[in-house]
Amino acid sequence: MSIEQKKVPEEFYTGRAILLATVAALGGFLFGFDTAVVNGTVNAVRDQFELSAGIIGFVVSSALLGCVAGAFIAGRLADKIGRIRVMMIAAALFFVSSVGCTFAFGTVDLIAWRMLGGLGVGAASVIAPAYIAEIAPASIRGRLGSLQQLAIVSGIFVALLTNAWLAGLAGGAAQDLWFGLEAWRWMFFAEVIPAVAYGILALTIPESPRYLVKIGRIKEAREALARILKTGIEDRLKDIAGTMKRETKSRFSDLRGPVLGFLPVVWIGMLLSMFQQFVGINVIFYYSSSLWQSVGFSEADAMAQSVITSVVNISVTIVAILLIDKIGRRRLLMIGSTGMFLCLGTMAWIFGNAPLVDGEPALSGATGVVALIAANGFIVFFGMSWGPAVWVLLGEMFNNRIRGTALGMAAAVQWLANFTISTTFPALSDLGLGIAYGLYTLFAFLSLVFVMKFVPETKGKQLEEME
Repeated sequence: MSIEQKKVPEEFYTGRAILLATVAALGGFLFGFDTAVVNGTVNAVRDQFELSAGIIGFVVSSALLGCVAGAFIAGRLADKIGRIRVMMIAAALFFVSSVGCTFAFGTVDLIAWRMLGGLGVGAASVIAPAYIAEIAPASIRGRLGSLQQLAIVSGIFVALLTNAWLAGLAGGAAQDLWFGLEAWRWMFFAEVIPAVAYGILALTIPESPRYLVKIGRIKEAREALARILKTGIEDRLKDIAGTMKRETKSRFSDLRGPVLGFLPVVWIGMLLSMFQQFVGINVIFYYSSSLWQSVGFSEADAMAQSVITSVVNISVTIVAILLIDKIGRRRLLMIGSTGMFLCLGTMAWIFGNAPLVDGEPALSGATGVVALIAANGFIVFFGMSWGPAVWVLLGEMFNNRIRGTALGMAAAVQWLANFTISTTFPALSDLGLGIAYGLYTLFAFLSLVFVMKFVPETKGKQLEEME
């Protein structure tokens, strides 16, 4: 019986599926933590090492170069040594990077440690959605895949909350806290805790059944499926084995196709990744504390606003988890693009028309309130759509043969786009925040056009059905 002919609803252990997906998504927590921890350190690091706007931008975004490399190799590495081992490697890289950043003595070694951590971030960004997609029942795959984004925004929230707490204890991020170390160094050290937890918990979950079938460990694959599925285990094994027999070892050459050198589905994945970053979302998480201080907020108020923003992000990600398997991925993306376009356009207009004080736009009265509402509105629309839906799509839109390699390519593009936006923001903001946010507004509009014309709907399909 073919996959298309099977109409019997899947029966599965929902709690077990959620547990396995949650552990895998802890890589996303570290991803989010590493993304946001630098937020509270920007001004202190810049002042301590006397850095220019261009150099501090590179310090912030240097981890993303490691992310590009980590994402690029993680997919193929996971196909060779398994998903769980890659998770362990990522956890180790997180741990070492955290300790190194804590005791950094200059700009060069701080950049090096952040790039090392970026390797782990990039690997985790690939392996979590791939693993979740491969163990999740089709009917709840969108919701389980969205746990990756929930973990990311939770990591962002915990990092920002930790930053605010440590800065509050010390009286500022640049002030000494414990053992003669400044608060910003303790912000980096805090990542040790989730890194250790991720490494330990990764040992408690089974390997991906699709990887186990691929290497001939059928009994273990059956046991892994039995931890989630109540029925249809043998049928699913046959489906997986069937696709594996038809497919050869994954190579980068498998991504080649007739559209400018790549398969159309690979281009869709890469452009989804690019647009997710080009709307400027990580400008909020990397620079929000510095940004709000530049327009008149105190350090404490700016950090508090960053924490509030991350709470909003968590809340709307939960909304996305509830909606994504009901209304589909495409509709969520289109709603998100429209909302982001309106909110970013509002921010661009306010910053572009605000009076300048010492070269910085000064927001006061109603304009400050509207800017905050628009910024959080942007987070709402991103968090309910492009945040989770892109990771879900990347985990499920590629067929079994190219999934690891194609997902790695798409994630590498995402990190490269993130690096581009993050590195250029300080220079763009020197030209004018209105210009920076005007550019992000344009990309939000283009993302809507792209989804409407090219992005397929994958809701409810088995992974073995993907072309």
